[in-house]
Amino acid sequence: MSESNEDARHKSKMENRKAIQDAEVASKTIEKGLLIVHTGKGKGKSTAAWGLMLRALGRGFRIGVVQFGKGAWETGERKAIEKFGDQVSWHTLGEGFTWETQDRARDVAAAERAWAKAKELMADPSIGLVILDELNIALRYDHLPIAELVERLRARRPDLHVVVTGRNAKPELIDAADLVTEMNLVKHHFAAGVKAQEGIEF
Repeated sequence: MSESNEDARHKSKMENRKAIQDAEVASKTIEKGLLIVHTGKGKGKSTAAWGLMLRALGRGFRIGVVQFGKGAWETGERKAIEKFGDQVSWHTLGEGFTWETQDRARDVAAAERAWAKAKELMADPSIGLVILDELNIALRYDHLPIAELVERLRARRPDLHVVVTGRNAKPELIDAADLVTEMNLVKHHFAAGVKAQEGIEF
């Protein structure tokens, strides 16, 4: 086949693909706040949430962030977000992961404080996106009642987007979500002895 024929064939194929794609996009007419869940054993769940936050900030959203489980250690994303001032309301309310605290009562109390802050942010009409970072970990260890939490997420105002991150998302949360992405581990540098590095892991 000559190069000109190949080019014409490719153009025709892409025109057909564009028509199909355009028709599919045009058929989607619902606009609503989404419940998004990032879960799985692979790296990138919180990182994906920060990417979405950056996109929303670019569109003028106010953002609420609540970190469950993670202690108040300094991360690159938090340092960067501080530059946006009160456009982001950021709350790190954990005391470290549960295997670090080794104190269930303390972990439950921290999760309850974080969930109270999350409900406060979700009730704020000026906030368009709320990120509940590592909430799935608190749910995995039954630090919060899943039925009550899912009911509250379902009852959020219609235009509010919520992102939940963390491994082992509960089936009830997955059922309630509009979008669920599972990060699958294919290869991780930790296995080769590479430590967590500034700018990559934190």
